[in-house]
Formats: sequence, structure tokens, C-alpha cells
Amino acid sequence: MQTKVIYIVLHTFCILGCGFFMHAQEIPSKKDSISIENKQDSLFIESNNITANDSIKNHSKSKPKQGLEAIVYRDAKDYEKLDQKNKTLTLYNEAVFKYQDFELKAGIIVYNYEKEELYAGRIKDSLGNYTQLPEFKQGAQQAQPDSIRFNMNSQKAFVWNTRSKYDEFNIMAEKTKKENDSTYFQENVIFTTAEDIENPEYYFKTRKLKLVPNKKIVTGVTNMVIADVPTPIGLPFAFFPLSSGAVSGFIIPSFGENNARGYFLQNGGYYFAFSDKLDVTLSGDYYTNGSYRLQGQSSYANRYKYSGYVNLSYENLIEGEIGFPDYFRAQNYNIQWSHSQDAKANPTSRFSASVNLGSSNYFRQSMNTQNMGAALNNTMSSSVSYSKTFQSVPQVNMTVSANHNQNINTQRITMSLPNFNASVDRIYPFAPKNGSKKGIFQNINLQYNVSARNQINTTDSLFFKKQMFDEMNTGVQHSIPISTNFKLFRYFSVSMSANYNEVWYLNTIKKYYDSQENRVIDERVNGFDAFRTYNFSANLGTTLYGTFNFGDDKKIQAIRHVVRPSVSYTYTPSFEQYYDSYAIDANGTTMEEYTRFQSGIFGSPGQQMSNMMSFSLGNNFEAKVRDDDSPDGEPKKVMLLNNLNLGTSYNMTADSLKLAPVRISTGTTILNNKMQINLGTTIDPYAVNNSGQRIDMLNIDNGGSLFRLTSANVTVNYSLSSTDPLFGNPDKDMKTKKNVQSGGRADDLFGQSVDLADNRVSMFDQEETEERKPDKFYNNSLPWNLTIAYSLTYNNARRNNEISNNSLMFSGNITLSPGWMIGFSSGYDFKNKGVTYTQLRFERDLKSWRMNFTWIPNGYNKQWNFFIGISSSILQDIKYEKRNSPDRIYR
Repeated sequence: MQTKVIYIVLHTFCILGCGFFMHAQEIPSKKDSISIENKQDSLFIESNNITANDSIKNHSKSKPKQGLEAIVYRDAKDYEKLDQKNKTLTLYNEAVFKYQDFELKAGIIVYNYEKEELYAGRIKDSLGNYTQLPEFKQGAQQAQPDSIRFNMNSQKAFVWNTRSKYDEFNIMAEKTKKENDSTYFQENVIFTTAEDIENPEYYFKTRKLKLVPNKKIVTGVTNMVIADVPTPIGLPFAFFPLSSGAVSGFIIPSFGENNARGYFLQNGGYYFAFSDKLDVTLSGDYYTNGSYRLQGQSSYANRYKYSGYVNLSYENLIEGEIGFPDYFRAQNYNIQWSHSQDAKANPTSRFSASVNLGSSNYFRQSMNTQNMGAALNNTMSSSVSYSKTFQSVPQVNMTVSANHNQNINTQRITMSLPNFNASVDRIYPFAPKNGSKKGIFQNINLQYNVSARNQINTTDSLFFKKQMFDEMNTGVQHSIPISTNFKLFRYFSVSMSANYNEVWYLNTIKKYYDSQENRVIDERVNGFDAFRTYNFSANLGTTLYGTFNFGDDKKIQAIRHVVRPSVSYTYTPSFEQYYDSYAIDANGTTMEEYTRFQSGIFGSPGQQMSNMMSFSLGNNFEAKVRDDDSPDGEPKKVMLLNNLNLGTSYNMTADSLKLAPVRISTGTTILNNKMQINLGTTIDPYAVNNSGQRIDMLNIDNGGSLFRLTSANVTVNYSLSSTDPLFGNPDKDMKTKKNVQSGGRADDLFGQSVDLADNRVSMFDQEETEERKPDKFYNNSLPWNLTIAYSLTYNNARRNNEISNNSLMFSGNITLSPGWMIGFSSGYDFKNKGVTYTQLRFERDLKSWRMNFTWIPNGYNKQWNFFIGISSSILQDIKYEKRNSPDRIYR
């Protein structure tokens, strides 16, 4: 009899794992949870005796199967008791049962094999407190109620004080009835997105709730409770869709008032969850004065292959009323696309894209994006490329690309597409098949490079119109560089190279004087034409090392000086055969020379022969300093100057001004590599006349010094924080990536960008998670970061002796407490004597809620934004927003 009972028990536990707990929790409750209100369960367990009376009726027994499909594990700390009189099997104290992927733990587990009913509950410890709540696991599903009663035959169950998690909802119900495998009815329920279900900062309370796992939650009268205080916010019923993944659905718009465009509905639309690899969001705004915005966003990813996102936006902006002087209308658009390929996806080919193009005024006039870094930037750029490597001998590399560059101040656009580049790897025709290459002849190598390009120069108003394509220039450049290198007198490195270039153009120009129009005409000539050039260069360089020792007992034990002098010679002959002349007046007496290739995309041949000698000198200084903190007494290396470089050139064939200005630059890092200092200056040996033009007279011969200071600049960048590195990782921060993608900055010297379509992005998201968790009292640790940038530029090229730029910028963030953060971005322009763009940020992390306030107190973009709402995406429409948009000036 005992043997049969054991089989029955094992079999019924197997059925239990497959039937009752298919829709258990996915995330376990916290171990340090606070006990809920102590109510008497229908299953009250104080010792070995069990009292269980409820409405579940006995049902006819089904004949169990014989045999098991896997090894069964059961255990109990105190005892396992088989009561044949009461037909029960009891596991007491840390009771465990495992079968296949099913696992049940509880203080006590009792199975009545006569009624085919299972009981699992908690027990009391020596202090009389309830412990060891039932825990069930099956795969990723988990559950932790106070007690369970389950009928094996009918598959119905009662669960008391259950805690469960579905999607982003945490649910706690006083009583749960399992009707079947897909429907649960609950009484006296609270549900919330707060992490702590035992003590949530807010929750929704309802008397009745119907739950269909992975499908929906339907409730009766529902009331919102904040900090255990009921609010007047309530609904007669509520419906919440549930899903284990993303689900398509409508996006509820926010509403408000704009001081220039009237009332608005903003960021309403529809979200399409096509699959785990692709989603699309279509949204838009509408303003009562007729302004509107349409936007499409999509994110896609294929693990171990590629990932990216697309953002398309179009805005129709209207200001004022038709017929009034202040009436203004504009259409702006912006296209952003980022695509990256996994490095392991294909070792021989790669596709990448970084696109940011659109109207020049998009970031300055946009009504849904505030990215001051992008608005103050002068350029937008894009690049899309595909590269392929052919594993041949020699190896061939090929790239097809498209590029775009746009100046948003002048609204000039330069676009080249498609571009084709190919190169053949270096060939050493005189090198031995085995062994190293030695000498001038064995190191002779050559390459072949070809580049083809279509280039368009246009303006913002003509972009993608017929006039843009009419001005397209096409060219192909062939290049064959030949070079070699060798050692001279053991210590000098010599490199020599010759380069042959051949350029093909399909568009050239012709210049002539038109007597009827009384001006010089630049006529575009379509047709094939070509020119060929060549040059020769040689370089001689070496490296010198010097060490100044001061003794091991000194703080500074030694200083090391590295010097890298270099002399280069370049010869380029004259290519006068490609030059013609034209008259610049009606008489034809004054002629000027030009080349028909001068507007070509690969340049034009030079008319003047050039014999150029170039000189450069590189230095760096490094110190060996005694390290008193080193356990082994080893000194540490400290960089004094990363570089100290100077260079100039001398053109031997020039008829005047043969010596070029001398450029000097240096840079170093101090304060534990936190501060970067860079300095540069240009000095000119030639004098200037009264008009400020360089003349062929040395400055010292004109009564001046040996060299004349023409320009100087200094930049200082200082970054520090309470932790090292700074908050978060900018390379992994999606918010920072999108900011840079839009043409902004990776830092927040121009403030943090604000996407009004998703205010749930938090400043706290840039911090490490562990930094946010308070450990007991918050002590004296206040996480903070600070960035300072200073720039000074001096100009004296024409003896104007002026400071052209003198500005200081700074930004920072400080966490005053685990939930309070403030941030600021500002600066001061010492030349114009005014405060630069300023942004103040205040944010309160309310756990499940978030509140922030952004204020720009001065300037062209003076405005403020306030937001408070639930952080969870499933309840993101429960929010309050208020903003005061700036009065934009469009002309």
C-alpha cells in the first residue's frame, strides 16, 4: 500500500506542475518584503494538524498513470509523514518538491490523495511570526501566496493573499479563484507599477478583478490611491491589455496651449509592434492655428547582425494671421538614420549609416524637439557606406558611399553620391619571397587607387529639385603611388615617394568676355576631358632621446626629453599646358589665365612649379617621480608635455614670401588627467604694410622683432566628478547617442536635449544603478559631476590686435538626495560681456513617478517645461504637462 501511495503522490505533483501553475509570476517578490495585514487564512497551520474548510467540493478520482518521465526530488527539513488513516502525505519545514521544470517550496506541503487536493502554506517560527511562504517556480513563472488549496481533478483552486506580476503590473489580491487554466477571479485587489507591492507609493484599488494571463485585466469600480490616501480619480471600470512582448496600440496625445499657435494635441498616434526585431511609431501634433507635425520612428535589430533606427519628421509651421506683417509660414523636415553592423556578422563586408539631413532651421524652429547643441551647431552631415574586401592576391578593397554636408547658417549643401573607391594592396616587386625586406630596392612598393564621385553643390531651397541635378559634377581620379624607405647611417630614416595622378572629368568650364552683357561668362562644358600630374617627395627624420637624472633621493628623479626632427622635400612641376587665357574687358588688352579644370571635384593642375622644403620638430617631456604610496617603492611616470610641435616651409621657386609662417602648438593634461590644456600660436617672419598685407620684407628689417605674432589660441577643458568615470557611459547612453546623431554634443555644455514626445527619459538614467540605492542613511555622499570649457583666441594677422573669442562654459549635475537631482548649463562671453545659453534642470525621482522642471531663463530660447507622470510605459498617459514655449523669431 505504501508503494502505491508514493506513486500516486508523485504523479499528482506532476499534474500540479503542468496544470495549476502555468500562469505563475515571472519575477519573485523581494525577500525583505513587509508583511501585509495579518488575516486568518482558511488554511491555518500552527503545527502538524491542518484545518481546511472552503467551498471546493470533492470530485471523482481519475485513475493515475503508472510510471514517471523524470527523476523526482522531494525534501523536508523536519520530517516527511505518511498518514494512511487520513490519506495524507505531509512535508514539514522547508518542504521542497521538484519534478522536471516544476519546483514547489513552502513551510508545509500536504497532499490528500483521497480527495485529490493539495495544500501548501506557511508556518510559524519560535516567535510566532509566519515564515516560509509558498514559492512556486516553473521555467520563468513564479508565485508567492500565503496559502494554496488546489483540486487535482477539477483543476480549480483558491489562493489567499497572492502576489503576482504581469507585464509591468504588480498585483496583490486578498482572495483568488482559479476558474480554469486561462481565467482568474480576484477580490479586494490592489495593482500598481511600483516595485514594492507591500508598500507601494501609489496603487489602484478595486473590489473585483478578472485576469486572463498574457491577454487582459478587467476591473470593476477602480480608485487611485496615492501614499495610502484615496484620490477622487476613479473609473467605473478599467481594461488593461497584457502581453509578454510589445503590442500595437494607440498613443494618447497630450493637450495644452501654445502662446503662438493656440491650443494643441501633441504626440498622438499609433504604435506598430510588428515583431521583436521591428517596430514603427507614427505620431503627430495639431495646433488650432493650422500648424501640424507628422513623425515616423522605427527601431530594428537582428542579434549578432545589425541594429539601427530611423526618424522622419515633417512640420508645417504657421505664425500670426494672413494679411498681418508678422505672418510667417515654413515647412521643415528632418531625416535621421543610424545603422550599425555587428563586427562578427561578416568579416569581409560592412554596411553603416549615419544620416542627419533636413531643413537648416529644423532644430531652431522645431515645435517638438529642444536640442540646443544641434541648434547652435553650424553643420549637419551624413554618411552611408558599404565596404567589401576581396581576399585575392594582392588584396582589393572597395567602398561605395554617399556623403552629405550642410551649413545651416549659409544654407549651402554639398552632397556626393554615389562615391566609389577601390584600392589594390601594396605590391613589392623586388622583395624576396621569404625573409625581411632590406635596402632601398627591396622596399620599393606601389599601389593603385581609383576614386569616382558625383558631387552636387546647391542650397536649401533647391534641394532635390531639377536645378540641383543640373549642376552636378562628375569625376574619376586614378592614382599610382610608388615609395620606398631605408636607413641612412643607422640612425636616420629616409622615405622617398613619387605619385602619378590622372583625373577624368565629364564637366569643365570655359571663360570668355561677352561684349553684349559686358561681363565675363563662365560657361559649363559637358563632355569628357582629362589631365595628368605627378610629383616627387623625400623625407629625412630621426629620433633623439635625452635623460636628465637628478638622483633617486629627489622627488623628481629624472626628466626624459624626446625630440623628433624631420626635413621634407617636395617637387611639383608646372603644368602650364592645361591653362588658357581670356580677355576681361571689351578691348581685349587685359588677359587672365585660367584652367578649364578649376571647378573640378578632384582639384586642378598647378601652374607654378614648386620646390618646397618643410621643417618640423616634435617634442615631448616626461618625468619620473618618486611615488610615496607605492608599496614596492617604484617611481611613477608623469607626462609634462604631451607634445611641443613647430613647423614651417620654404618655397625655393617662389618669387617672394618664400618662408611660410611658423606654427607652434603644445598640449598637456594635469590634475590627474582631468584638465586638458592646449595652446597654439602662429608667428610670421615677414612684415605687413599699412594696409595689413604681407610684404617681402623681414619684420626685423622693418624695425620690428624677429617674428611677428599673428594669432594665438588657448583651450582648457576640465571634467571632474564624485566618482570616476562620470555618471553613466556616454557610449551606451541612447539619449546621448541620439543627441550626437542630431548634430548636438555628447556633453551638456549647451544643455540637455528635451524630446517632448517622451518626457519619461530621466536624468537619473545616466547614473549607475547602484549609486541610486540608498544604504541606510544617505551619509555625506552627494554624487555630482562638473565640466568646464574655456576658449581664448587672439588675432593680429593685419596688426588688428584683437581678442576674437573669449568665453567660458560650464555644466554640471548634483544629486542632493537619492531622489533629488539638479543640473545646470551656462557660460559667459567676456568679449561681448553677456551670459551665454543657460539651462536649469530640476528633477524628482518618485520611484514609480517622475517629476522634472526645465527652465531657460534668458535669451532667444527663453522658456520652461514642467512634467509629472508615471514612469512605466504601460501607464505613461497618466501625467500632467505644462510648458511655456519661446516666442520664436523667424526672420
